[in-house]
Amino acid sequence: MADIPLYLDYNSTTPVDEAVVEAMLPYFSRHFGNSSSVHRFGLEADVAVRLAREQVASLINAHPEEIIFTSGATEASNLVIKGLALNPRNTRKSLSVSSTEHKAILDPAGTLSAFGFSCREIPVLASGLVSADDFKSCVDDQSLLSAVMLANNETGVIQPVSELSEIARRTGSFFLCDAVQAGGKISIDVKELGVDFLLLSSHKLYGPKGAGALYISKRVPRSVILPLIDGGGHESGLRSGTLNVPAIVGFGKACELAKSRMNQDSLKVGDYRNQIEKALLASFPQIIINGADAPRLPNTLSFSVPGLRPKQLIKSLKQIAVSSGSACSSANPAPSHVLLAMGMPSALAENTIRISLGRMNTQEEIDHAISILTETIGRITS
Repeated sequence: MADIPLYLDYNSTTPVDEAVVEAMLPYFSRHFGNSSSVHRFGLEADVAVRLAREQVASLINAHPEEIIFTSGATEASNLVIKGLALNPRNTRKSLSVSSTEHKAILDPAGTLSAFGFSCREIPVLASGLVSADDFKSCVDDQSLLSAVMLANNETGVIQPVSELSEIARRTGSFFLCDAVQAGGKISIDVKELGVDFLLLSSHKLYGPKGAGALYISKRVPRSVILPLIDGGGHESGLRSGTLNVPAIVGFGKACELAKSRMNQDSLKVGDYRNQIEKALLASFPQIIINGADAPRLPNTLSFSVPGLRPKQLIKSLKQIAVSSGSACSSANPAPSHVLLAMGMPSALAENTIRISLGRMNTQEEIDHAISILTETIGRITS
């Protein structure tokens, strides 16, 4: 065990479940048809895509026809944000996004400033939560779209989305929910959430990379979104291009497994997360657990260690694959925008570790991780 790296970065990406691989394999060779073709080979692929659409929809209590397949959640978020904003039918010129959103939301929203749009960042409390009052102050009858994620990828903080979407609906604003980190970890019901759009990503729930889904509520006319990719009219005209059938099949199977295993997986990783958290606090009371005062994903632990030099801890944890924040921001050496938005000083935000656990972790690995973490933190803080 001592020579084997421990993977504790499941929020970054997950290994593909063996059952998912098995489901995908026939669609690389035996059932290789284009799902848009009308002959037998195409029909076989189309049936598989239809099943996958049903499996993805079932995970979030949606209708299959409300699911649009994309290459990932980043493409899906750009389709919603830019597709709404650049459609000349939509006359509102303001976007409102929470300050702790993933860059896949913040960056495309910011890009639209060159097209005459304003983007308001909705502040969060020290807990990481968006308050109803702050949301109301940033969303009004000029807001085309408001966006608040269901669960934060760094801290695991779970937002009161159903309450916020109701406020947005009263102003006439569309509501976008990034559920990428929540998918497969906690129950998602789009009807209860009341959102117009919702994002999912296959590789975050033990499916293959290169597949994502955009949920568009039946109450939203498809015509309000201008497609970003034209050329064939696939996916109800919103996302042209030959479908990646093997990846979509794998995505669907991953959603089916996630739905059947969610309770047992959440209980297991929640217990593991609590073991690590309790051990760290017992040994180092000065450690700050980020988002501790808010509901969190069961698998996610973000903690900051006062007094360390920037990045010292993560460089010392060579035996454990962990993160200092979002994997998508790893090329940017700046402190986490999520933690800064929660009011954390920059120096402390740089000394933060995110541990995210998953289905394949074992008790032996957790025991070993606790030993490494306590020994390493004790050595570099003594």
